[in-house]
Amino acid sequence: MDGIEGKVVAITGASSGIGAATARLLARGGAKLVLGARREERLAALAGELRDEGCDIAFTAVDVRRREGPAALVALAQDSFGRLDVLVGNAGVGPVSPLDDLRVDDWDAMIDVNVKGLLYGVAAALPVFRQQGYGQFVHTVSTAAYKTVPGQAVYSASKAAARTLTEGLRQEAGSSVRVSMVSPGFVTTDFIASVPDPDLRARMNARKDEIAIPAEAVARAIRFAIEQPADVDVNEIVVRPTAQG
Repeated sequence: MDGIEGKVVAITGASSGIGAATARLLARGGAKLVLGARREERLAALAGELRDEGCDIAFTAVDVRRREGPAALVALAQDSFGRLDVLVGNAGVGPVSPLDDLRVDDWDAMIDVNVKGLLYGVAAALPVFRQQGYGQFVHTVSTAAYKTVPGQAVYSASKAAARTLTEGLRQEAGSSVRVSMVSPGFVTTDFIASVPDPDLRARMNARKDEIAIPAEAVARAIRFAIEQPADVDVNEIVVRPTAQG
């Protein structure tokens, strides 16, 4: 199945930011959506908005840090629509800080969500794709996978790991399962709200106000990867502000 119309697409981290922008863009292209995130009330509001526009949609609260979270999302897709065409692994966190701050709980969160969350999605969806004989993973990574800066060592490490496992998955996937990654730069989302240090948060917000691109820019890249013909695998797209170094 080429294009977007009629495809069953599950999205993690769908309640805001890039996930919500992707849901809106795919819904307007005729996709059937299965949305997951921790903030169920936001999911319900988004689902209501998209249903009013005529979208077929299901949603459930999902915590990708727990293996049963992505598994429940994939099961909901099968129960609601009889199949799953695409899993967009978009959930991510970034409470960045200098290593000297020893915010070990934040380190754990970044590894659990940004790395293990993707792996749990693979564990849930890959057997379904194998049984169907087709499917696609699209992972939201980050330009931090390519370059780190002071304060972002653990975040960059988690995103570099996400990029590596996605490429490894692509190499193992064979001819029937497509694997894509989209790496955003500075995007206008609530990502910075989790940064614990107020001075660093203020500097990052100032930079965001100066150069950040809208989440819709990343959503268009995700849609581009999905809408290609089955024999075309868009492996990697980097989307950053023109002004970002």
